[in-house]
Amino acid sequence: MCGIVGLFLKDPKLEPELGAMLAQMLDVMCDRGPDSAGFAVYGAGAPGFVKLTLRGPAGTDFAKIGAEIGHLVTPRDTHAVLSVPAAEEMAARTALARIAPDIRVVGAGSRMELYKEVGLPADVARRFKLDAMSGTHAIGHTRMATESAVTTDGAHPFSTGPDQCLVHNGSLSNHAGVRRRLAREGVSVDTENDSEVAAAYLTYRMRSGDSLGEALTHSLDDLDGFYTFVVGTESGFGVLRDPIACKPAVMAETDGYVAFGSEYRALAGLPGIDTARVFEPEPAKVYFWDRAA
Repeated sequence: MCGIVGLFLKDPKLEPELGAMLAQMLDVMCDRGPDSAGFAVYGAGAPGFVKLTLRGPAGTDFAKIGAEIGHLVTPRDTHAVLSVPAAEEMAARTALARIAPDIRVVGAGSRMELYKEVGLPADVARRFKLDAMSGTHAIGHTRMATESAVTTDGAHPFSTGPDQCLVHNGSLSNHAGVRRRLAREGVSVDTENDSEVAAAYLTYRMRSGDSLGEALTHSLDDLDGFYTFVVGTESGFGVLRDPIACKPAVMAETDGYVAFGSEYRALAGLPGIDTARVFEPEPAKVYFWDRAA
C-alpha cells in the first residue's frame, strides 16, 4: 500500500502555489506510505541548459563540488541541482564521477527536479522545502515497502529518461523478464525495485518513437500485475490503471488544475474542490494532460 499524488496546473496564477499544494497532499497520504517519500517538480528551465538532480550523503559539500566542476549548484539538504549547458552534460557527469564518486544523479532534464528520502512524507517535504517550490506540474509518492528494503534508492519517483519520471502503487509480476528484455535493448535498471522497471520500459518505448500515451497503451500488453502509474514528462503528466484496477485512485478537474490522489482526502484541501469534476479513472484507460497540446 502506497500513496500517489499529482498536480497539473492549467492556470498560471497557481504556479507559485504548486509546491505548497503538493506538500499538503503528500502529508495526507502519510499513513499509506510512512517509510519514504519523494516528488518531482517541473519548474522554470533555462534554454539550452540541463538540470542534474544530485543526491549525496548527509553533510556533502555540494558548493565545493560545483566549484570544482565549474557550474552552478543549488543545494537542498541531501540533494542539489547542478545546472549545466546541454552540450556539456556528459563532461559534467564524467567530472562528477571523478570528483565525487559517492554522488548519484537521480534525475535530469530541462525542467524536472527530483527529490526523495527515507522518512515520513511531511518531514521529507519540509527537508527539501517543497512548499516554497513553484512550477507547472508535479507528482509525488509515499512508500510502504512490501517487496524491497526501506532505502532512498527504493523510494519513488524513478527517473530513467530526460524530464521523465514515474510513481507506482502496486506490484509487477513479470518485472524480471521485462528487465532482461530492456537490458538486451541497452536500457539499464539500477535498483531491484519493479517500479524502476516500469519507468525504464516507458522510456524505452518513447525512445523508440512512442508518445507517452502510446507507451502507456503498450504497457497494458507488456506489463503484468496490478498497478496505478502516474508519469511526469517535460510538458505534462499521464495516469494509467491496470485492467482490474484494484488499487484506489481518484481525480479532480477544474478550470485551474487536474489533480490525482490515491484517495479523495488527498484532494480535499485543494482550492475549488467543492465545484470540481471528481471521477475515478477507468481501468486500462490512458489519461494524459499536456501543456503543449
